[in-house]
Amino acid sequence: MKRFHVHISVDNLADSVKFYSGMFGSEPTELKPDYAKWKLEDPRINFAISRRGAKVGLDHIGIQVENENELEEMQARLNALQPGVELEEGTTCCYAKSDKYWVKDPAGIAWETFHTLESIPVFGMPAKKAGPIAINIPVASAKSELASSCCAPGDSEKQGSSCC
Repeated sequence: MKRFHVHISVDNLADSVKFYSGMFGSEPTELKPDYAKWKLEDPRINFAISRRGAKVGLDHIGIQVENENELEEMQARLNALQPGVELEEGTTCCYAKSDKYWVKDPAGIAWETFHTLESIPVFGMPAKKAGPIAINIPVASAKSELASSCCAPGDSEKQGSSCC
C-alpha cells in the first residue's frame, strides 16, 4: 500500500510539533532537533516537517474524511488548538460540494478538513441553483473568476470560496 508524503519547512519546530500533534491526535513517530515525522494510519500519511532553511510555505493541505462524524471529530481537534475554526458548509469548489473547517498552522499554512457531499458538474458551480444554468463567461474573465474561486480563507491575494 502507498503512503501519502508531505514535507513542510517551518520556522519554529516546537510550535509546529505541538500544533500537528494536537491536530493528528498523535505524537511524532520520529523527533530530532530539526525534524519531526508522523507515520499515521488515520489518515494514512507520512507527514514530515523541518527547519532547514528552505522557503516556508505552501498554499494549503487537506484531510478528506469519510463522513460527518469524522468531520466533527476533526473540528473538535482543531477547535482545541485554535478556537474559532472557520466553517464552510455546503461550499462549492472545483467539482465538489463540501462541508469544511479551516485553520492555519504556526507557519501560516492553511489546512482544510472536509467531507465531500456530492460531485458537481461545473467547476465552482454555485451551491444553490434554480434550474439549468447557462454558462456564458468570456474566456478571459472565466480564467480569473475560476482562479479566484479556489483559495484558502484569509488569503489576502485571492478572493472567493476555497477549494481543494
